[in-house]
Amino acid sequence: MDDVTTDLLIIGAGPTGLFAAYYAGFRGMNVAVVDSLPELGGQITAMYPEKAILDVAGFPSVKGRDLVEGLVAQAATAHPTYLLDRTATTLEHGEDEVVVTLDDGTRVTAGAVLITSGIGKFSPRPLPAGEGWVGRGMEFFVPSFAPYAGKDVVVVGGGDSAFDWAQHLEPIAASVTLVHRRDAFRAHEGTVAAVQASSVEIITNAQVTELRGEAHLEEVEVTVDGQEPQVRKAQALVAALGFIADLGAIQQWGLETQKRHVVVDSAMRTNLRRVFAAGDITDYPGKVRLIAVGFGEAATAVNNAAVVLDPSAHVFPGHSSEG
Repeated sequence: MDDVTTDLLIIGAGPTGLFAAYYAGFRGMNVAVVDSLPELGGQITAMYPEKAILDVAGFPSVKGRDLVEGLVAQAATAHPTYLLDRTATTLEHGEDEVVVTLDDGTRVTAGAVLITSGIGKFSPRPLPAGEGWVGRGMEFFVPSFAPYAGKDVVVVGGGDSAFDWAQHLEPIAASVTLVHRRDAFRAHEGTVAAVQASSVEIITNAQVTELRGEAHLEEVEVTVDGQEPQVRKAQALVAALGFIADLGAIQQWGLETQKRHVVVDSAMRTNLRRVFAAGDITDYPGKVRLIAVGFGEAATAVNNAAVVLDPSAHVFPGHSSEG
């Protein structure tokens, strides 16, 4: 691959990275975006494109797929160079530049780097009883609801993903059962209340202990603490047990981190010269991990990077509204 020279290199093509690409163009920068996934949109595209997102300003409710589509169209105004299905491996500082090497050997020379890689590379936590069942009725993500129409579905987990998927599948599935190993949930209270008020059966203090079927899933064994196992008919199981995050090679760059997050100041600067971070990967006192927060951090990072690239520039860009 040809090497790339740009003003700003963004590492991560999720919502925060895409908005940062747009905003970099708005500030007159050339921009390149690298992501380890083959498609734009980060976790939203990979895991929940059909999920309704409720905390983005201006959208009472927006599907993940539609949000990404709008962000991609917005970023296109900056004419970014996309380097997808590639991972940033090393970072070196020059006198007035940063050089990032990708896993395919491409060298990207940039005036500044903005890390927006969310939780980094992620892999789902396994369901102990589910070994060998992926693709035979068990999945970790629900990229499309249509395949679940008319099926008996078991969702395992007690977090936001488990309750979101249970809520969205309930109108189209023949039945939905949610199984959680505790009687307390980590999901948003409003979503929990909505699922509790629906036809979804919630079984707590329980675990899925066996999956049964020939070529495809037919039954699920659920064991409630202190009781005999019960068997439920199921043609689909969603194991929403969370993810194991890995920042990968970024951890070797000398960044100050706190529990797998990159520490930044109020300008989104990291401890490394010319390196900024924004979105879920960042940490600072009072940090709230929402897409909406990531958008604001992206703008803050890009505006402060503009001054690094051109000391005569101003952090405040002026208002972006027309007229």
